[in-house]
Amino acid sequence: MRLVRFERQGQTRIGALEGDQVVDLNDGDPDLPTDMVDLISKWSDDAVAAASERGARHALRDVRLLAPIEVRKNIIAVGKNYRDHAAEFSKSGFDASEKQLIPDDPVVFTKAPTSVIGPGDAIVLANDPTGTTDYEGEMGVVIGKIAKNVSKEDALDYVFGWTIVNDVTARDLQKRHVQWFIGKSPDTFCPMGPAITTRDELPDIRESWMTTTVNGEQRQHAPISALIFDTETLIATLSEVMTLEPGDVIATGTGLGVGIGFEPPVYLESGDVVEVSIDGIGTLSNPVK
Repeated sequence: MRLVRFERQGQTRIGALEGDQVVDLNDGDPDLPTDMVDLISKWSDDAVAAASERGARHALRDVRLLAPIEVRKNIIAVGKNYRDHAAEFSKSGFDASEKQLIPDDPVVFTKAPTSVIGPGDAIVLANDPTGTTDYEGEMGVVIGKIAKNVSKEDALDYVFGWTIVNDVTARDLQKRHVQWFIGKSPDTFCPMGPAITTRDELPDIRESWMTTTVNGEQRQHAPISALIFDTETLIATLSEVMTLEPGDVIATGTGLGVGIGFEPPVYLESGDVVEVSIDGIGTLSNPVK
């Protein structure tokens, strides 16, 4: 199932995306939570399936899609997780924290919840005073249940589903402050969506590819299978020291082709449209202003 949060007639609802229609799950079962984190925490295959059969259907054009999760905590993100992107990042000179080209262990940082926006919402350049705003298309892992001290072998059992994250970055801020949090967290710098595809519908995300375009021009095209540290490794590494909770999102890293990889760098400009697509999840599209 491809789950979405959407707004219609001033109400926020949870739906199932089916082609060009959205099924209102809260209409199909008024007892289902209207908050995605709560729905994930209390998930019932039978209840959601029944709601999808009974719920009212709306044309996608008649609703406004929101970020699929109303994020309560920082987004957990992973840097330098594709070899070719690690090389282009190193060459760009923007990684002030670099100690080696290819990391031996995951490079983990976070993005503030206030950076999250939904499909169609604008990436606002004014939030980056340096004028060095860049895109990073990524696959996001959505945690489905409490995970602590999880082994790699069991890690996928804790995955609820997959989404798309655009890890928009203010490059000069990322370099200036060394630790990446400020450069990664300006308001509107974490587009997410359009949906969460549940793991049962997309059991092997490694078969999918991630593609990013700017104004229709392909900039990134990378297989999820090329991640240096895969989903299982990331969950095992994180859960060894912290408790992962339902609704937590892990952005797993970007591939070759970001703006700072060009000579000279090519930053986002007002009027641009950035689209990130992943097979089995959909396309996350955001204008830049």
